[in-house]
Amino acid sequence: MQIDYAHLAALAAILRTGSFDAAAQDLGVTQSAISQRLKALEERIGMPLVLRGSPCVGTETGRRLAAHLDQVGLLEGALARDLAALSPRSARLRIAVTADSLATFFLKAVAQVPDLLVDLVVDDQDFSADWLRRGEVVAAVTAHEAPIAGCDSLPLGAMRYIASASPAFVKQHFANGVTPEAISKAPVLIFSSKDRLQHQWMQQTLGITPTPPSHHLPSAPGFVDASLLGLGWGMNPEPLVRPHLNSGALVPLLPDTPFDTPLFWQSSRLLAPALAPLSKALQQIARQHLN
Repeated sequence: MQIDYAHLAALAAILRTGSFDAAAQDLGVTQSAISQRLKALEERIGMPLVLRGSPCVGTETGRRLAAHLDQVGLLEGALARDLAALSPRSARLRIAVTADSLATFFLKAVAQVPDLLVDLVVDDQDFSADWLRRGEVVAAVTAHEAPIAGCDSLPLGAMRYIASASPAFVKQHFANGVTPEAISKAPVLIFSSKDRLQHQWMQQTLGITPTPPSHHLPSAPGFVDASLLGLGWGMNPEPLVRPHLNSGALVPLLPDTPFDTPLFWQSSRLLAPALAPLSKALQQIARQHLN
């Protein structure tokens, strides 16, 4: 089945920008043209591809079709770099990453690859691989080691987390030590409902998994700021808080109790040659930040 790539570009632009109007501006066409192209594509496929709303979001099929366009663009970009007669164009990659990898090392790797545009999906390290399974991204930073069907898995190293808080918070809530009773009452910082790091550390260190009062803060820098301000304790990525630990602005709840989470770069095997520059840069940069 042949698909008109102008129609695919309209679909991808709608999902990327969240609206028909913004998609029209992005592609330099009228909103009517965007609507007509999407309608023609939906009729060609035989099902809805976009759920209208604020923002517009893709159906499962719509997201997979948009990802296909990104893959074609990536292959064309790699071909253009190899053939001098072709003019290279920027490739856009949709990649699933963890918030902590984004805040510590991922963008430094992207900066080493010219002519690359990224559309990043941020998810927990235990769930980012699901985007690959659904075919909605071409690669992912994930805690999932076993290669997903059609993908290669490369080790990046382990992100080290330190259960830490401000000295004032520790003095207030753990005056008699980090006991099961104290940690059950002390406010904890949680990144999202998927975040289990704090509970895993408590189980590993104290042998319990209580449900203390919690703040939900879906931002890696905000997580650190909340720790510094004494809102709670949390599992902070060591590369991000090393200066605060060195200065004493943050202190470990218990000494010598780090929690290491191995990370892997899973990427489409079909696109391996085109993804090679980013994969190489990512491994090099990750070695500088991970254990």
